[in-house]
Parts: sequence; C-alpha cells; structure tokens
Amino acid sequence: MRAFFVGFLSYFGFIFMLSAQQAQFPIVKEFGGIYDISSATVRPDSKVQYQIVIDIVSGPSATDQINPALNNVARMLNLHGIAGVLAENLDVVLAIHGDATVAVLQDKAYSDRFHATNPNLHLIAALRAANVKLTVCGQSLVGHGIDVKEVDEQVEIATSMLTTMTTYQMLGYAYLRF
Repeated sequence: MRAFFVGFLSYFGFIFMLSAQQAQFPIVKEFGGIYDISSATVRPDSKVQYQIVIDIVSGPSATDQINPALNNVARMLNLHGIAGVLAENLDVVLAIHGDATVAVLQDKAYSDRFHATNPNLHLIAALRAANVKLTVCGQSLVGHGIDVKEVDEQVEIATSMLTTMTTYQMLGYAYLRF
C-alpha cells in the first residue's frame, strides 16, 4: 500500500510540475507552445541539420479553429528549439492536401466559403517567418474547387502532395505525417 501511495504522489507531483510551467515558444512565436523536460535523456541534437518533409492532411473540427496539424508543425519546431537546435538548422517542407487544403485560402476566399475569417493565416505567417516552406497540392485544389488565385501568397502551389513527398524523400528528408 505504501508503494502505491508513493507512486500516486510521484505521478501527481510530476503532473503538477508540468502544469506549473509556462509554455515556451523558442522558434515559432505565439504557436506550438511546449514545455522543457529537463530530465529528458533523448533530445534533438543541436549539431544536426534537420531536413523534414511533413504530410499535412488533417483539418480542424470547426472552421473557426486553427488547423491542429499546422500548430503541430510549430510545436515540432519549438521542441527542437528548446533543445538548442537553431532555426537555421531546421529545413522543413509542408505538403498540404486533403482536409487541410482549405487552411491555405486567402481571407476573402475562406470567408466566402465558411462565413468566417481564416484563423490559419497568422499561424502560416509565423511558420514562414521560421523559414518553413508551405506547399499545397494542386490536385487537392482542383478536387476542392479552389482556384490557385485563392491561395494565400505565402503558400506555393505544388503539382501534387505525392510528387512533393517523393521529391523531398529522395533528397534525404525525414518523413512525418500530421
């Protein structure tokens, strides 16, 4: 019983410690808040040049929310940053498609479709400021009835997500999917 009680207190002490911390934003300001885990023994290597291509396919549960997959990109960058990896050592490319496609719409196009401003544009600007290359699948644009002129200027048009992924993987980029 004593072991259970000690374990119980340790668990809640750890949870309290995390909840007492303030979220940190070392690379992407305002988005993707993370917490330093000083006891972590598996950490990013600050001497490595990271090359990552991310398949962004999921969308938010409501049109007035930021896309959680895009916010997860900010989290990933900040998690590397808190470990000492410099922003210039993170080469990140996004291949946006599927349900995530509408996140890249200019405000007017978004408003015309959803009667709300695009909550993702500030996050997209923050990712661009962190040197993330955002691409949207041209095939998904056609499939969603989106004209390329409706895409925010911070986002590049790709032939497809599939060709973006294969091209960057052949160049040695690590693959993630959000």
